[in-house]
Amino acid sequence: MNRLEGIKKQLEKEVNALGYDLYHMEYVKDHGTFYLRFFIDNEKGIGLKDCEKVSRKMSSILDEKDPIKDEYILEVSSPGIFRTLFTKEQRVNSIDERVLVRTKKPVAGSKSLIGLLKSYNDEKLVLTVEEKEEDIEILTENIRNMNAEPLI
Repeated sequence: MNRLEGIKKQLEKEVNALGYDLYHMEYVKDHGTFYLRFFIDNEKGIGLKDCEKVSRKMSSILDEKDPIKDEYILEVSSPGIFRTLFTKEQRVNSIDERVLVRTKKPVAGSKSLIGLLKSYNDEKLVLTVEEKEEDIEILTENIRNMNAEPLI
């Protein structure tokens, strides 16, 4: 993964040059298979042709640079409507939106809370929980993951 980190900025520039934002990139092992996943986004939304376009470009660059010695599967997709909020920036941009927060330890009797994200910083977030109609503070170190949870 270190060599991949070395070319991550180049990969992101290439994604941007195609007209997309690199929402997230990950290299993971799932059921014995390695996956290199690109999640792309833009203001118009992401369709299959967008994913194919980025996949072809990333495949070409990765074949040339060969930063990963293991055999892996390349996947390109949209982050989706229930997108995971990976970074501080993504979380801050979701203030005043509905989110699902999963915690490591229970907060207010639950490890899964849905509500309106009122604030977010390095130490904590404040969530107005729907079921309780009250503000709850959650320490950021207790967050397992966080997703957008729009009403559909």
